[in-house]
Amino acid sequence: MTINRIPVNKLSAKALRGVINEFISREGTDYGEMEVPWETKFRHAKDKLKNGSAVLIFDDETETTNILLANDPVLKKLDA
Repeated sequence: MTINRIPVNKLSAKALRGVINEFISREGTDYGEMEVPWETKFRHAKDKLKNGSAVLIFDDETETTNILLANDPVLKKLDA
């Protein structure tokens, strides 16, 4: 399994928007019982990517992108 970090500043605004929209549309990315507007979810994800508290990755094996928190154990394994 090869996972690569994707610097968000290397993506066009349109590509970044598409990746974030796809991510927040997945099951399990909701905020629980509280209803949160799509725009708020989008802004939170984008802000975390921009300030470095989240990381955009690409998995070569599954050919998928994902957003992980910067302190996610998966990323720590990559750095080891």
